[in-house]
Amino acid sequence: MSDTSANQQPRADGPHATMTHAEAHRIAAGIVSQMTLDEKIGQLNYTAPAIERLGIPEYNYWNEALHGVARAGVATVFPQAIAMAAMFDRDAMERVGQVIATEGRAKYNAFAAHNDRDIYKGLTFWSPNVNIFRDPRWGRGQETYGEDPYLTGQLAVSFIHGVQGEGRGRYLEAAACAKHFAVHSGPEASRHEFDAKVSRKDLVETYLPAFRACAEQGDVEAFMTAYNSVNGQPAAVNQELMQHFLYGQWHFQGHVVSDFMALEDVHENHKYTKDAAETMALAIRNGVDLCAGRIPDDATRHAIERGLLTEGDVTRAVEALFASRVRLGLFADDCEYDHIGPDANDTAEHRALSRALARKSFVLLKNNGILPLDEHHLSSIAVVGPNADNVKAILGNYFGTPSHKSTILDGIERRFQERPEVRVIYALGCGLFKDHAESGLARANERETEAIVAAEQADVVIAVLGLDPTIEGEQGDAGNSLGAGDKDTLSLPTPQKRLLEKLLDTGKPVVLLLAAGSALSLDGLEERDNLAAIMQVWYGGGCMGQAVADVLFGDESPSGKLPVTFYHSVDELPPFTDYAMKDRTYRYMTAPALYPFGYGLTYGDVRVHDAHAIIDHDRPRTVHITLTATNQGERATDDVVQVYVHDDTSPLAVPNPQLREFRRVHLEPSQSAELEFTLGPDCFTVVTQEGDIVDGGDRFTVWAGTSQPDARSAQLLGTTPTAMTVEF
Repeated sequence: MSDTSANQQPRADGPHATMTHAEAHRIAAGIVSQMTLDEKIGQLNYTAPAIERLGIPEYNYWNEALHGVARAGVATVFPQAIAMAAMFDRDAMERVGQVIATEGRAKYNAFAAHNDRDIYKGLTFWSPNVNIFRDPRWGRGQETYGEDPYLTGQLAVSFIHGVQGEGRGRYLEAAACAKHFAVHSGPEASRHEFDAKVSRKDLVETYLPAFRACAEQGDVEAFMTAYNSVNGQPAAVNQELMQHFLYGQWHFQGHVVSDFMALEDVHENHKYTKDAAETMALAIRNGVDLCAGRIPDDATRHAIERGLLTEGDVTRAVEALFASRVRLGLFADDCEYDHIGPDANDTAEHRALSRALARKSFVLLKNNGILPLDEHHLSSIAVVGPNADNVKAILGNYFGTPSHKSTILDGIERRFQERPEVRVIYALGCGLFKDHAESGLARANERETEAIVAAEQADVVIAVLGLDPTIEGEQGDAGNSLGAGDKDTLSLPTPQKRLLEKLLDTGKPVVLLLAAGSALSLDGLEERDNLAAIMQVWYGGGCMGQAVADVLFGDESPSGKLPVTFYHSVDELPPFTDYAMKDRTYRYMTAPALYPFGYGLTYGDVRVHDAHAIIDHDRPRTVHITLTATNQGERATDDVVQVYVHDDTSPLAVPNPQLREFRRVHLEPSQSAELEFTLGPDCFTVVTQEGDIVDGGDRFTVWAGTSQPDARSAQLLGTTPTAMTVEF
């Protein structure tokens, strides 16, 4: 459809000013005013039908782009979201969003030209997932940016800016959606009836800040509600979440969609309403505009007939939906993205970016000096383990189809394809979690001996262990019957732990690569002397194997930092169903971590020094931090300078220092960089028990370094951040 009223609207000021929400709503109101009530009701469904008499084509709102355009064929597959969080890199996240928008437009334009408007082929992407990864047992934690509200919000805002492209043109290149609103992080098995009970303080202090950033800083076009209830009221109809916070305090101007079948849950599982009509009425009145489910048509008509809804309520929701489509340029003849063709999808440049970001995401947890490997002094390398050649372990969940798939085995073999004098020996070793790797006719652990023989022949063993999305993920996607995708332990699956012990018993040096979307524990095996290095490689995307080889053999230093805490065991954690933050995440925990949030080694040695905190007396509670970062090592590396703040006087303060700023920096050997950070008033606030954000105390400690200022990080790194005192 080409809407003439849209074409006649004046452009916003400036050559790259994106259409405002107000302008889009005016245009949308003109379109919706021409619809009958039945036509408007039909538009409340995510599978919005065509209105041929108005020239409006059908549109399917459901599309995914967690780490690349997903489920719509070939596309660039970036590292999983949790892996990209480990980069601590705003600019990289924005670049990922830009690629997603371009590839999404390329696909949309091509599909629409063939009148293919099916699911996963639109421009409204249901990403990012900004839920807080509060518990390592949650299978969907891999979709998030980790456990810290500030880091999550900052990375999400950058991703949203990249996807939507405000300032790149008059229209949005694509539309992002912040999900799942709110207080949602497992258990997966009971998500359709679970009631997350949370204090007002925890709600405002931990569970909402990233969503607030998406609305206020990111101007995200959509929000998606969660399945669970929050303090007794289903999130899909939650008045406090939507009316008080989203539309009230945060002044959100986009549209809201329910998660798939979440509205059905309101009456069928939560038993909060009597029937579908009551659910639809309550949802629309509280601000839900779009139903991802199967009830909106009849339920909405019945709600109007019973006086629970008015036609005006429906009109408001449909206008919000069409305002998003207007901002995407779907009713315009002058959309600057209409020219993007299929050749802009899955380009060599985009794949190179995926490979580069994978290298930045790997977190080196242990290194006795074996890494980087000197390939010129190796004659044989054993690559062992169920994730060595597992395509699923490079993709994560919600993924597209990479045109070039590189497993870790593939990456290492490619490295030596021109050097036949170096033998790469592969052995499966064991199954991912079952006693039999392949043949049920054999004895248990039937592939173990082959792995031991491979290790005995090799100069070094690369053990590739961990999880994959078949056992760690969303309910219905993962095949983990014990937890519907969640896990009940942090330990390696039993066959893998047994294999690792056997490999270590050979006495050969072992480099352990952990492919997983969450924290794992080695139950003390990390202390074995010949477990020479451990690196968390996550689910690293389509080019993961080549990126792993790049880092193992020293083309680039690993530089990722943990966006989640690695605990010793679940025994240190409260029950999974307990949403109180006490003893959870680095901000509230009391026991030392196995590997702390913000921790990661490099091949360099970056130290922060000459750090100073200067109070800005012209601005309220604002502090400028100046510092120098110097690479004292012998190899070039990226590192992440992190700034933490602790309120030393307020009884309402978060117990431990919390991240308030960060910046990735590249340093050659002996090179220094002078950095400046500004900590605004938000860095010096606290949250009351009633959920009010107020000024904190009058004395704060600020730390700047390459880790958080905890004793375990200092022990692992051999250095501590620089402390500064700030008094207002």
